[in-house]
Amino acid sequence: MANVSIKFNNKEFLLACEDGQEEHLEELLIQINQKFNNLKNDLGNLGENKLLLITAVKIMDEYYETKKKVDQKKDELNDLSNKFKELKTLIYDYKDKKESEIEKLNLDHENFKKEIDSSQKKYENLIEEAADQISNFVKKAKSENISK
Repeated sequence: MANVSIKFNNKEFLLACEDGQEEHLEELLIQINQKFNNLKNDLGNLGENKLLLITAVKIMDEYYETKKKVDQKKDELNDLSNKFKELKTLIYDYKDKKESEIEKLNLDHENFKKEIDSSQKKYENLIEEAADQISNFVKKAKSENISK
């Protein structure tokens, strides 16, 4: 434990604190002393105890106002976090939906390609059959013309 000598309201005090916290304690006491002296100047000398009580009340008021603001900011941060999670879920849902649509389009494309290949083969077969029939018809017509 470390000891810190401070002056408050023109009186010397020796306070103990954990090692390494001396500077922090001195900073806090400077702030308290400043608030105490400001109240003393504003209100006059009401007595040390009353001024200490008013100083403590003012410090607690500032503490609770700060705490309220911090809690409000935490709530705002939680709201933003929830909105971000909701947005993230919507994005992933949208991505999954689009991937599913792309997969369906790729499948439809493959099926369409197979259908085109099948139609092309049928068309080629139909042309071959028609060519064979025309060829047979021409041969038959020539042979009938020759026999006449």
